[in-house]
Amino acid sequence: MTSVAHRTTVRWHRPLLVLTGAMALLAIVAAAGLVTDDRTLVGAAIWAKPFKFAVSFALYALTLAWMLAVLPRRSRLGEWSGTVIVAVSFIEMAIITGQTVRGHRSHFNNTNPFDSVLWSIMGASIMVLFVAHLIIAVVALRQRIPDRVAAYAIRWGLLLSLLGLIVAWPMVMPNRASPAEAISGAHAVGVPDGGPGLPLLGWSTTGGDLRIGHFVGLHGLQAMPLLALLLTRRTRLDQTTSSRLIVVAGFAYAGITILTTWQALRGQPLLRPDLLTLAALGVLVAGTGLGVRGVLRAQRLG
Repeated sequence: MTSVAHRTTVRWHRPLLVLTGAMALLAIVAAAGLVTDDRTLVGAAIWAKPFKFAVSFALYALTLAWMLAVLPRRSRLGEWSGTVIVAVSFIEMAIITGQTVRGHRSHFNNTNPFDSVLWSIMGASIMVLFVAHLIIAVVALRQRIPDRVAAYAIRWGLLLSLLGLIVAWPMVMPNRASPAEAISGAHAVGVPDGGPGLPLLGWSTTGGDLRIGHFVGLHGLQAMPLLALLLTRRTRLDQTTSSRLIVVAGFAYAGITILTTWQALRGQPLLRPDLLTLAALGVLVAGTGLGVRGVLRAQRLG
């Protein structure tokens, strides 16, 4: 995994690196806003959303830039898709930051024609990003990456982040809306947005929160490569075994994404699971454990 990345660092996608730097700078500005601006919006510090989105986009862009660099052959379609992602990401963050400065909601906001247009642009931008991300995933699936562990990590990471985008869809459904006038969607289920939440993350502690599965799924993009790095640098497992463990981890990660989304849709706080949720988690943990045991046993027998 290391040798492949080292060999291709000269081909890192420059627009994605520019986005990474810009989002890192915006995160610093937003962090300053958290300290100096005491305004709140929907129950949270007003600069919390720009800060969290800037950090998330910085990680996303940097990881995608690395993944495109690892591909053994340049893909014009993949490179263009990366550039499209940069463009729509800048649009998304410009609206989020602009609305923060104005003291208005950026998401689900149809309170006046201008805010409604901005929300429509954001929705369209996310759809474009989804398609561009899907194209990069298809490109990665079609190419033969020499390092098998890196290949599995990249493909699973891209697919899991697609899942993270998909599970966010219920947020914009009409029946998820809060009682507030002209609000066309919501993060929370069973309670209004803006209620008590976990520190920094803001996830509801009194009802379901659809941001949890969305967050978990999206960051599969980083989790899978990090696991691959751990397996290749901190263990003596061969490539076949490490690759199989990535597959087991990928299924487990997808299971956690779906489980947390299902829990949220039932109006249940993350830290207050009922017996049904705990039973499903137990099945997932047991299945993952059996999968890991089977992979390691196959290595010993081989």
